[in-house]
Amino acid sequence: MNDRLEELADAVSALERRVSDVIFDAVRAQLRDDDATDAHELEKRLARVRRSLQKAEGLLRGYDRA
Repeated sequence: MNDRLEELADAVSALERRVSDVIFDAVRAQLRDDDATDAHELEKRLARVRRSLQKAEGLLRGYDRA
């Protein structure tokens, strides 16, 4: 069972990295265009997704254990 959880955690981590890349793309779009409100909203939404994925990875790896 631990191997399966570790595998899931790895997949979540890879997804989090992909989301981070898209966040950086949105930030770059904002820097290029002063009126990039869509990019700003996308960045905010993806940042929330990224934090959730980080939490999910931690839970899968058992980081919440005391």
